[in-house]
Amino acid sequence: MAEIIIRDAEERDYPFILNVNEENVEVLSPMDLEKTKYFHRTAEMFRVAEVDGEIAGFLIAVREGTDYDSENYVWFSEKYPEFLYIDRIVIDEAFRGMGVGRAFYEDVAAHARATGVKIVTAEIDTEPVYNDASLKFHAAMGFKEVGVQWVRGNSIKVSLEAWEV
Repeated sequence: MAEIIIRDAEERDYPFILNVNEENVEVLSPMDLEKTKYFHRTAEMFRVAEVDGEIAGFLIAVREGTDYDSENYVWFSEKYPEFLYIDRIVIDEAFRGMGVGRAFYEDVAAHARATGVKIVTAEIDTEPVYNDASLKFHAAMGFKEVGVQWVRGNSIKVSLEAWEV
């Protein structure tokens, strides 16, 4: 079994982060270097996973009260006084199915518990791309749908999900 290490992202990880985000942009929002630096300054968690010494993916999670204009983050801000919002978890295709996603979610849950946060939130695209694998994974982790909304000029429908940790 591969060894998965979760650690804080560093500036040297930016090329990987930008590349893997772009490779998966159809189910994510675009991210450039400025946005990456913004997250590095403001995110509660900006982490990377290494599998046997190679970067395999990254995670960005944001606490309530952050100056962040994501439509989904704003939706959760209006519903929950305290939460940890998973903006994105992106795993390089070569490392999928190795437990990296589960390791990230376990890291998020541990952090939430350690900081007294009881709700972790995320969204999953359902139209035009129905992300069945992500929906099933989130359900297995304990997420429940708490709303839906259309974002990006009504071009993408998302399932808004919450997990009580």
